[in-house]
Amino acid sequence: MIELRQVTKIYPNETKGLSDINLTIRDGEFVAIVGLSGAGKSTLLRSINRLHDITGGEILINGQSITKAKGKELRLIRRNIGMIFQSFNLVKRSSVLRNVLAGRVGYHSTFRTLTGRFPKQDIDLAFEALSRVHIMEKAYARADELSGGQQQRVAIARVLAQEAKIILADEPVASLDPLTTKQVMDDLKKINQEWGITTIVNLHFIDLARTYATRIIGLRAGEVVFDGPVSEATDERFAEIYGRPLQQGELLDEVVV
Repeated sequence: MIELRQVTKIYPNETKGLSDINLTIRDGEFVAIVGLSGAGKSTLLRSINRLHDITGGEILINGQSITKAKGKELRLIRRNIGMIFQSFNLVKRSSVLRNVLAGRVGYHSTFRTLTGRFPKQDIDLAFEALSRVHIMEKAYARADELSGGQQQRVAIARVLAQEAKIILADEPVASLDPLTTKQVMDDLKKINQEWGITTIVNLHFIDLARTYATRIIGLRAGEVVFDGPVSEATDERFAEIYGRPLQQGELLDEVVV
């Protein structure tokens, strides 16, 4: 479903974010991307949906080049890619329902989305998505009245209402407490398994990567240094990625090489 061919990203200050990345991510996989801060995790994720333009190489989504796509073609490719952010990226003063309906924007004209005139089918989809993440009773509450975990569930509901075929989650539980982290990760895993949605998640914790992913990709200094099933992600392999032996439950971004 997703293919990265010799992908390189160099920032204007000459910092290399990604270096010659070659990856194929298959339909329905649950992939965890791990590595230190600055390793290229967010750059990789944001390159897949072209929030970042890459410097070299090409990224294909279902055989279509998102790297070369423009205008309507780019919008149609992006419509199938849902993004979940660490900071939730909600309109705080709007209702939960309106935030979820934002996932439908790519299906309608600018006029309809600006006026908020969504058809009944979209509203039904939004309520179904909220039900999936067990937060339907908050539909008419303002987003800023919700806890962090509830806001992240709204963000998940938004990509479900979008009917995305790919979910990209950039450190979605980094700011959440352990119990809420488990609830959000359980939701993502259930959606991946029941709906077959390809899910790629940047994660801080080794234990989360091992528990939820079917495949782990390790980045270091913009390069892939590990790519394999969870069964091969041994303590020794993690030590190679992070530069020293790690403890169970250790926060990855706090590891100093």
